[in-house]
Amino acid sequence: MSLLEVIMNASADSEALTYESDYPIVLNPDPVFLTLNPKCDAPNDVVRVEGWQISQTDSHLIDSSRKFFKKLKRKLKNPSLLTKDEFHEMLNSYLEKSSERAGVSTGVDPSDEGYNCKLVEKVGFLMGSEVKGLVLEGCVVLEIWELLETLIVCGLAEHSSSSNLVHNLIEKRRSDLVCLCVKHVSDLRTADLLSVLRYFLSPPKGGYESMVRVREEWESQALSAVEKAMDSKLSGKKLKLAKEASVLLMIAYDGFSASELCLHYLLASLNLDEVVLSSCISKLIGSEIMSLIQYLGKWVKKYERFPQAGPCPKASSSLGLKSCEWVPRLEDIVKCLGLVLDEHFLSLVLHSEFHEELRSIEGLVNALSLESKVCCSMANVIESLRTEVKGAYSEFFSYCSNFASSLVLC
Repeated sequence: MSLLEVIMNASADSEALTYESDYPIVLNPDPVFLTLNPKCDAPNDVVRVEGWQISQTDSHLIDSSRKFFKKLKRKLKNPSLLTKDEFHEMLNSYLEKSSERAGVSTGVDPSDEGYNCKLVEKVGFLMGSEVKGLVLEGCVVLEIWELLETLIVCGLAEHSSSSNLVHNLIEKRRSDLVCLCVKHVSDLRTADLLSVLRYFLSPPKGGYESMVRVREEWESQALSAVEKAMDSKLSGKKLKLAKEASVLLMIAYDGFSASELCLHYLLASLNLDEVVLSSCISKLIGSEIMSLIQYLGKWVKKYERFPQAGPCPKASSSLGLKSCEWVPRLEDIVKCLGLVLDEHFLSLVLHSEFHEELRSIEGLVNALSLESKVCCSMANVIESLRTEVKGAYSEFFSYCSNFASSLVLC
């Protein structure tokens, strides 16, 4: 008799157990289960929750959002009839009503310049996911870039809200806004990151104009760091931090093209872990691989020439040098270079145009490797000395304590 037959016979047997089973699993039915009957023949498993309801404020906000969403969606079906002024008026009216119903004070005068952007900064969080997605779509369609920038920086541009945002910005050749997406949108898909990587490695002609804005931002931050490093008012830790930041931003700016400056954001992004980066690199083609190797080679050369350069994230909060957060570390560069070799090893060996670039990088990597060995040895010596000094201090203090105790006893 099979196990299935034993189970079926046991379940069909309604008699009580006559003996205890020798096995840990009881195959016979327990008598108590045979006496259990449902209260009704057709029981309903859905139990209504009573005594709870949506607050009146939330209900008003939901209704307001629904009406605004329907109206804007209808308008965007024929965007040629929707003007920028009409879009601003609709959005401002919706946000003003939402803030009033939620009891949130905006503290912004409607006559102020950039009123709609300030309004989004204050009460943009009241917009639901669907409304945010539609507003983002409207900004792209009508090319309202200033408002779109505010939405991205305020964290209101999520992939769940607008899945095609990065693609649309690349189509519009808005490199500066693509960089903002890399910086502020935390849930970018691998496909989006691959599109961004390819766009910066082989930028189209129309994309350079907006890349200039990114270059100007890096230049401004680098000059600001130099000025702070020469500021006589700074002293101590802040002056030291300013000098470190000036070196870091100098090597990040000097010698890189506008598209390569945009790549800094991608390599320093938390969105780009090793798995995602490996997937993106594996899909690159010949010219893109060459551009990436040349870019990584510049970084290796910079870090070999300026070994004192290193991460200084505190400069962002202490000195306002935000770009310090977006300078790729040496670890990021080495990791990326290793993935390029892993994913395209055969192509790199067979195609001679890669050989010269790789040989130059090899020499720099060997120099850095030797230097790191010396640094590790020095670090071990310093740590040993610290341990010995701590031991000597503890022995000295123990001796002093015993001596003081003996004096007290005397």
